Amino acid sequence: MDKLIDWVLLPIVAVVFYALLPSAMVWAWMRWWRNSQNRTVCSFLSLVGLGLATSSAILMIVTTIYAHQIGGFPFYDPLLLRIYRWGGLLSSAGIVFGVGGVWRPNPLRWLTPACALGMFLLWGMLAMGE
Repeated sequence: MDKLIDWVLLPIVAVVFYALLPSAMVWAWMRWWRNSQNRTVCSFLSLVGLGLATSSAILMIVTTIYAHQIGGFPFYDPLLLRIYRWGGLLSSAGIVFGVGGVWRPNPLRWLTPACALGMFLLWGMLAMGE
């Protein structure tokens, strides 16, 4: 069972979180800027949700760069735990706003909740690894 996880599951998880999730976020932003349809409340909720999910991703990138600059965080570092909390809160809020935008057709209808959920799961996996 351990070999199955090492050789099959971990590469799939890595591709999903480190390749597909950022690609989906870029694609969602491109869809938003290209679409010139009328802006509704649902499309605005989806935009806010995507902004929160993207903020969560930017927090992760900045945290990774900072960790490499300082040589890594100590085990159970309070700053790192606060960063995990903020990342989880940003992505959770993105899920809430994204679900609010699902009710009417808009360019971000399904992308926003998917990106926010992906970020939430990634923050959760990183926190469990601590």
